[in-house]
Amino acid sequence: MLERVPAALESLLDVPATAAPAVLDDPLARSLLVSDVDLPSVSVEAVGPPVTVVLTGGAGQVTGPAAYCTRVGLALSALVVTLRDLGDLAGNARRVVAAVDAARAEGALAEDATVQVVLPAEDPTYAWLAAADEVAGAELGLRLSLGGAGRPPVAPATLAAWIDAALDRETPFAVAGAGTAFGDTGRGVLGLLRATLAAFDGAPRDEVVGLLGESAPDELDLDELARARRWCTSVESADLSAVREDLRGLGLIDRA
Repeated sequence: MLERVPAALESLLDVPATAAPAVLDDPLARSLLVSDVDLPSVSVEAVGPPVTVVLTGGAGQVTGPAAYCTRVGLALSALVVTLRDLGDLAGNARRVVAAVDAARAEGALAEDATVQVVLPAEDPTYAWLAAADEVAGAELGLRLSLGGAGRPPVAPATLAAWIDAALDRETPFAVAGAGTAFGDTGRGVLGLLRATLAAFDGAPRDEVVGLLGESAPDELDLDELARARRWCTSVESADLSAVREDLRGLGLIDRA
């Protein structure tokens, strides 16, 4: 267990459910990631953090997993829905919003439950931005996917454009597919938080891109960095221990 984790890093990481024993009491962990298909295998007694449920289908699958979590007593951190109708992204987003509204009306999904929408991994087009408008208008969140599982990594410039689009719409976002605490491909946890804060404060795009690609910084103002968490709510990482060791190496967290 860790102690004295700064607010900027507390409850930051979404971790695969296979890592459940390692994250029960870890203050870096925000949620356990699990697909809706695997949800029944999650032990309610063994889970510490809430679960983030990744839907394998579309809008039609919103109600079932949400109701299941309520029924068995699993705390729900977020539902993640991917837009797959590339020919009508805005219409697809509206269908997700309608499904969320219906699930809330039925009592399957709490009014304050987080729903995160994954848009295509491409530079924002008019259609991409129109779908983001629908997400923002319904006060849902975005989940920015950086690639992985055989998919090419997203370029820092594309990620910076996504962050700008989210902030322009005052829409919180999570980031999926990050690496460790810092890195050179826009996948570092600290770089994501620093870039989010810089973009929010009006930094030019090239500066934001530079922060995403930067390795370990010489200095960090963690009190300032905590402001980024209003927008960058969580970061998915498959290796909690690697992030923890990076942060310890930087002197940002202490051993218990």
